[in-house]
Amino acid sequence: MLDCLSIIQRYYTPGNDDYRVLVLHSRQVADLAVALGQRLIDRHVPLDIEFVEEAAMLHDIGMCRTDAPGIYCYGQEPYIMHGIIGRRMLDSMGLYRHARVCERHTGAGISAEEIITQHLPITPPRDLLPETIEEKLVCYADKFFSKSRPEEPPKTIERARQSLAKFGQATLQRFDDLISLFGDPADLEKSPE
Repeated sequence: MLDCLSIIQRYYTPGNDDYRVLVLHSRQVADLAVALGQRLIDRHVPLDIEFVEEAAMLHDIGMCRTDAPGIYCYGQEPYIMHGIIGRRMLDSMGLYRHARVCERHTGAGISAEEIITQHLPITPPRDLLPETIEEKLVCYADKFFSKSRPEEPPKTIERARQSLAKFGQATLQRFDDLISLFGDPADLEKSPE
């Protein structure tokens, strides 16, 4: 298993607010992704659960280079670039699979068409959609937690859909497809009858 905290500490200082936000959020996402992934494994769906946990811990590593003061990030790039920046950071360490998760987790993925029509600052425009089951799982788990309010309980599916609605119908459809694939996280907390 990768030592994800030592990788994070190359870019973040333990004790600082941005480190606290990143590690707390990443742990929340990793725990949910692993729980949802275990449910798939129990149904005999092949899945690299160790990779899912690692990728979830590293998926937002690029946020430190973005301009997002609400989460203590004072970089130069627009926040929407955090996944692409994270990909570059992890690619430089040879963590190519993890890097793809960084690049493809934003929203419910972003299509080249959305980059063009919404005038997003991503060049060249290209599909940044999660493709593997592991990429989709981290992307999905991420939608249930807020970095700006990490102390809040996980979002419901409806609240997650409301957060994504501003990105358009295609994003909501991709999220609905992820719901169909992974189920409602709230079901994990229900005890068996």
